Amino acid sequence: MPQAADAERSPAPRPLTSHHMADIIVVADTTWVINDVRAALGEDRFTIHEITDPRAVVEAVREGTPTAVIVDFQVGSMGGMALTRAVRDAFSAGTEAAPPVILLLDRDADAFLAGRSGAATWVRKPFSSADLRSAIDRLVPAP
Repeated sequence: MPQAADAERSPAPRPLTSHHMADIIVVADTTWVINDVRAALGEDRFTIHEITDPRAVVEAVREGTPTAVIVDFQVGSMGGMALTRAVRDAFSAGTEAAPPVILLLDRDADAFLAGRSGAATWVRKPFSSADLRSAIDRLVPAP
């Protein structure tokens, strides 16, 4: 039974198997950020998968091949910049391209770091629905 105990401590990420056009992973450890992303994007075009532990993101991205990853710049122990690089590095040797990462920034000054991390784009918090949808629309083709 050690396997069952291990599974309880560290659940495997759910595969992204939606029937919607695009799967989006949102990485944040605060409920309000996740709720704001859900409210901004709606669920008419996207299935949103929440991840609160940044250490689980690379595996979830590899297994689920999301259309995009939205990362709170101030998430957990890794931070958005390190997480963006980890996602990019996980795909650097393979034939598949890494999904684009959108960073949610706290300050305008963080834009320099976002660019250095290799994020596809970024949006400053608090963001409007139009801000986030515009960022997504530049990266994810409409159905």
